[in-house]
Amino acid sequence: MTTVLTVNAGSSSLKLTLLGADDTVLARPGSLEDALNLPVPDAIGHRIVHGGQEFTGPVLIDDEVERRLRDLVALAPLHQPKSINGIDAVRSVLPGVPEVACFDTAFHAGLPPAAATYAVPAAWREKYAVRRYGFHGLSHAYAVRRTGELLGVDPATLRIVVCHLGAGASLCAVARGRSVDTTMGFTPLEGLVMATRSGSVDPGMLLWLQQNEGVSADDLGQALEHESGLLALAGTADMRRILARRDTDAVLAVEVYLHRLRAQIAAMTAALGGLDVLVFTGGVGERAPRIRQGAADGLGFLGVALDGPRNDAARSDADIGAVDAPVRVLVVAAREDLEIAAATRRVLRAVAR
Repeated sequence: MTTVLTVNAGSSSLKLTLLGADDTVLARPGSLEDALNLPVPDAIGHRIVHGGQEFTGPVLIDDEVERRLRDLVALAPLHQPKSINGIDAVRSVLPGVPEVACFDTAFHAGLPPAAATYAVPAAWREKYAVRRYGFHGLSHAYAVRRTGELLGVDPATLRIVVCHLGAGASLCAVARGRSVDTTMGFTPLEGLVMATRSGSVDPGMLLWLQQNEGVSADDLGQALEHESGLLALAGTADMRRILARRDTDAVLAVEVYLHRLRAQIAAMTAALGGLDVLVFTGGVGERAPRIRQGAADGLGFLGVALDGPRNDAARSDADIGAVDAPVRVLVVAAREDLEIAAATRRVLRAVAR
């Protein structure tokens, strides 16, 4: 297996990368039409946000798999239809090329029951498959693999907390190379403060708004998904613009963001029983040294300390921890495309046996 075209269909974007056998980026076509001008890939790997309880690893896409993916749309209504449309669109322009579905939830499929289970009625858990699924699994999995490469050790020997900080944001606690806890849950709304998502809020507040103020479920969903987070606090969802400001709203937005981030890093560390490596990835994680420093400043009790100049200079694949700190701190470039390609090749090798 040589070339793989990775397809990452987000809620508002389509990212395509053509990778060679050695994972060299051969092209990043801006559209499927542009991809037609490139050599036909040997395989196509799709990022699929939700695999439900059924898909716990990558799978070769056929008509039955696609039907089952459609059944999961209700669990990820913003992203799943885009992923399915991506499958159909690629198939129409590159017919006959094998396609593999790679799931963001799969890395978390083995969460311990204590981490995966909500304390809600059993009927909900059984009938509606209500549980903590977790997301950003492809990014977390790659960050763990790359951490091992950068440190020259087997990542399965490390206790790692990965901070995927972008427009969406989540943390993952990794022990023995596996996810043992994460901040997102049944949906990507749970956990950290994000660009336009609220992160965790008191469910009683939502009930109060419905029962006492007549706020509809649709209006709640719109507000929590698209009108909350940094946007609600500072009037913009762009962390770069917020960090460039010094007004009261911007300062509060950063303080709220860091308060939740530090608390959740500590919670992930508790799930691991200690911390060996803290990893920052994603757009904010890679390009906002002030956020990394702000997080570390409150985590000295865990053994986290940064080297200021190295942190300020780092953008990707760098060690930014203080030399004498017991915890290593890395910045890792987010490369979901490489994780998708690796999973795609594994599936096709298994099919060929």
